[in-house]
Amino acid sequence: MAPDVSALAAFVRRHPRLLVLTGAGCSTESGIPDYRDAAGRWKRPEPMRYQRFIAEPLARQRYWARSLIGWRRMAGAQPGAAHRALAQLEAAGYVRMLVTQNVDGLHGAAGSRRVIDLHGRIDTVCCLACHARLPRERMQHELLRLNPGWERMEAHTAPDGDAYLDGVDFAAFAVPPCPACGGVLKPDVVFFGENVPRERVGAALAALAQADALLVAGSSLMVYSGYRFARAALDAGQPMAAVNLGHTRADALLALKLEQPVGAALTALAAALREGEPRQPER
Repeated sequence: MAPDVSALAAFVRRHPRLLVLTGAGCSTESGIPDYRDAAGRWKRPEPMRYQRFIAEPLARQRYWARSLIGWRRMAGAQPGAAHRALAQLEAAGYVRMLVTQNVDGLHGAAGSRRVIDLHGRIDTVCCLACHARLPRERMQHELLRLNPGWERMEAHTAPDGDAYLDGVDFAAFAVPPCPACGGVLKPDVVFFGENVPRERVGAALAALAQADALLVAGSSLMVYSGYRFARAALDAGQPMAAVNLGHTRADALLALKLEQPVGAALTALAAALREGEPRQPER
């Protein structure tokens, strides 16, 4: 018989200080598409690579043109059941730290406070030259001002504020420079092919070292930046559980796995734990 939420609740009661690692499956209920299917394969073309963005002006024009369209969905996204349930678990004292691979900021919007945005935040833009930062909404105003008419284009939403705007000539699309130094602006996220900042990895590993167990929610762990925490937990002898529809790269390492929709499973978990002995939030 497949494990159910009661088994996961028992796991959490035995290991009440969790390091939670979340992925795209937590945000699909908020209307943000994920990258991979149940087998862990790409559903769609691979996203922009850091090397191309840096080296090719046309790649940057294509990225920002698609982002102009996709930002509407990302900016309007609201926390879903998974985000709210994890915030409740933190408030009840079960989550020592939440490490998210998502860039949408929805865990914070739902009320989680102990959050490491491993791959950055899509709502911020940074300059690659002077490292100045500005809100993504300000970038959107500039993109619309410089490219009148593009706001009327329609395209299917892709992950992380992207859109499938293909068959379009991007050569005339104007990308604003950094307002402080004139440098190249990039979303403040870790692109594919780019390294996660060491300080974020270090902070997450330090939190894992102080946790009793690792709980993976809505991630296939196919990308090494997330899978490294499963390896670290294994090396430390810490048990791991996962809630994910479909295959994860760490399936062979898991003590428990629920193949259920993440929002429903985590909501049921929070309710089950409320029915047991209450825990006070850690200070």
